[in-house]
Amino acid sequence: MNTITLNNGVTMPQLGFGVWQVADDEAESAVATALSAGYRSIDTAKLYHNEAGVGRAVRESGIARDELFITTKLWNDEHGYDSALRAFDASMERLGLDVLDLYLIHWPAPAQDKYVETWKALEKLYADGRVRAIGVSNFTVQTLDRLLDKADVVPAVNQIELHPQLAQDALRAYDSAHGIATEAWSPLGQGKGLLDEPVLTRIAAKHDRTPAQVVLRWHIQLGNVVIPKSVTPERIRQNIDVFDFQLDPADMTEIASMDAGRRLGPDPATFG
Repeated sequence: MNTITLNNGVTMPQLGFGVWQVADDEAESAVATALSAGYRSIDTAKLYHNEAGVGRAVRESGIARDELFITTKLWNDEHGYDSALRAFDASMERLGLDVLDLYLIHWPAPAQDKYVETWKALEKLYADGRVRAIGVSNFTVQTLDRLLDKADVVPAVNQIELHPQLAQDALRAYDSAHGIATEAWSPLGQGKGLLDEPVLTRIAAKHDRTPAQVVLRWHIQLGNVVIPKSVTPERIRQNIDVFDFQLDPADMTEIASMDAGRRLGPDPATFG
């Protein structure tokens, strides 16, 4: 498993396991399968309503806590300094953890205009040693600019929608210039539409891999952190099996040509 080093020296697996839209009981089973397959990074959120299931799977895995990297996120209705601190406590209780590896502001929710205040709460959690790294999710260049102007701690991670049809080149470049790791949610484009694209099926056949493995390898070679989601054991195992082949420059160029600016999720400039 590749790892990346965040801007505060903490190491994070480059490929993790996501549990968006997975029910709590099913999350426990899926995370257990993922851990047994070799995943060591698990990404959840308060919104997903499965922190408890994730926590149970982590505790029952028998894997040493310092070998695991657990992420959760603060939801939009908990922005604000005091609200964010209470939300963190509640997430930690559901997860059953003493220290979190990464805590993210899930969306900037710019209409609320509280994300700077919320960030100050995350900085306190970080200073108090309750979380090893803090970051953001779905932040744009504009919201990052404003946050960085007020922040004492630069976010370690910006988790954004990112897949071959929404490559986010400018935002990834901004993150890199500021020492922020870019993490991709919906890295496989949320379904068969992307994975049936002829470019990907052709490259997959060339390497004797699945289209999903090709897309995940594309992310890895770009330097993205990536968190594919599946509840199917075979796919869970396939999605981590991407470290023993390499896409060549022609493959990377072909995949880059797929970028159409196609957003599947909400617009961060207006959502929340």
